[in-house]
Amino acid sequence: MLVSTLGSNVWAQPQTGLSQTLTWDQVRERFQAQNPTLRAAQISIDESRAQEITAYLRPNPDLTGAVDQINPFSTQTPPNGGPSVYAPFAYAFPAGSVSYLHERQHKRELRLASQQKETAITADQYADQERNLLFNLRSAFVQTLQQKAILALTRDNLAYYDRLMEVSAARLKAGDIAKVDYQRLELQRVQYETDVQTALVNLRTAKIQLLMLLDERTPVERFDVTGTFDFSNETQPLEELQQVALEARPDLKAAIESVDKARTDHRLAIANGSTDPTFGVDFARNPPIPVYFGLSVSIPLRIFDRNQGEKVRTQQDIARNERLQDAARAQVFSDVDSAYATIESNLTLLRPYKETYLKEAVEVRDTVSFAYTRGGASLLDFLQAQQDYRSTELNYLNLVGSYLTAAAQLNMAVGQEVIR
Repeated sequence: MLVSTLGSNVWAQPQTGLSQTLTWDQVRERFQAQNPTLRAAQISIDESRAQEITAYLRPNPDLTGAVDQINPFSTQTPPNGGPSVYAPFAYAFPAGSVSYLHERQHKRELRLASQQKETAITADQYADQERNLLFNLRSAFVQTLQQKAILALTRDNLAYYDRLMEVSAARLKAGDIAKVDYQRLELQRVQYETDVQTALVNLRTAKIQLLMLLDERTPVERFDVTGTFDFSNETQPLEELQQVALEARPDLKAAIESVDKARTDHRLAIANGSTDPTFGVDFARNPPIPVYFGLSVSIPLRIFDRNQGEKVRTQQDIARNERLQDAARAQVFSDVDSAYATIESNLTLLRPYKETYLKEAVEVRDTVSFAYTRGGASLLDFLQAQQDYRSTELNYLNLVGSYLTAAAQLNMAVGQEVIR
């Protein structure tokens, strides 16, 4: 369970004894190994690598065989006399040829380079998809920790209130308080019971979301996570985070590599506009010549089609990808700035809570409760003090959850974990 001390307000989360209690690192490792969306994206990288083999293949040679001068009505008389025999292949002319298309201007190498760049883009797109899914995973993990903290708080509040109810019941028997005041206390207890049940449902929902992302079939009751549910005052300067993001963001890397691939595709389009000769060797038998061979070269005349359209298209594609690269870089700065501002806003609210408000809420609650049990405070003051303590503690836990979610958003914006 979660433990809050009056002096430090530090929330700790020990092992619960369930069959599976995972840390954030363990959750992330399982997610990367088991999430079906990520596993499908990994296959796309392997598919792209397989296409590199296809891109670098040489053209297949062509083998042609032919038999000409077949006479189905031909007969032939044997040299030693005798009846004529059927001989349709007596004057047959067998021939064969082998030809091979020779690709010029490094077409194969350019196709391979283009596909290799496509593989690199696919890998970066996979990393970017993982980056976004990790944010969802981290948010679900934080939500689970937050609901565990809220559940522990609501249970503590209910136990504290029940102890005061026992004291109030003793005062009612002694005639120290009116029955209507005790009934009002009993009615107020419903709110604390409701808080506990709501926290239980929210915790179960958060665990279900986490299990879905992990593709786990573990029963919710046997699954738990553990981690530090607190905030850190230390943040890196904005300029450093922006520089790290420019170097680490996979979507920006993919945009840069797309420009490089577009330039390679343009060189390939120019190469494809060149003429590729086809070399051939033919051989045949033509009696009385037993066998002969010949050489040939076939050169297409590229008078009309010189791949002009692809040359223009790929040139325009370079400009398009350069604009997309600029847009991706601007998005990086926007994401980091926005996430950093959210972090700073949460820290501005959290610092006075941890330094002042939490301690004051505990002191006011305990003081008013002590005074009420001895008749020194009114019922209204007692209920208000309980409500103020409940609201202050709950607001603090929600702020910590917002901070950790904002930290996950900053990690996503930067492209790596800068806040754990």
